[in-house]
Amino acid sequence: MPLAFVLINTEIGSESGILEALKNIDAVEEAYMVYGVYDVVAKVRADTMDKLKEIVTWHVRRLDKVRSTLTMMVSGETK
Repeated sequence: MPLAFVLINTEIGSESGILEALKNIDAVEEAYMVYGVYDVVAKVRADTMDKLKEIVTWHVRRLDKVRSTLTMMVSGETK
């Protein structure tokens, strides 16, 4: 199953609201508020690569107060 980590820049002070909104997206397995260049990191998994791209484009990036994202598609995974 395709997996990606999405690094999210938010409007100032809206990090908590973005975390709450990410909880409502089924494909988001985990999300964390972080310090540094990005404000939130989300772990997103879907059945297909097309579905993963759709979730990031039409659900994560469209959240109110998301300023920008950087999506890192995982090419290998260990357990």
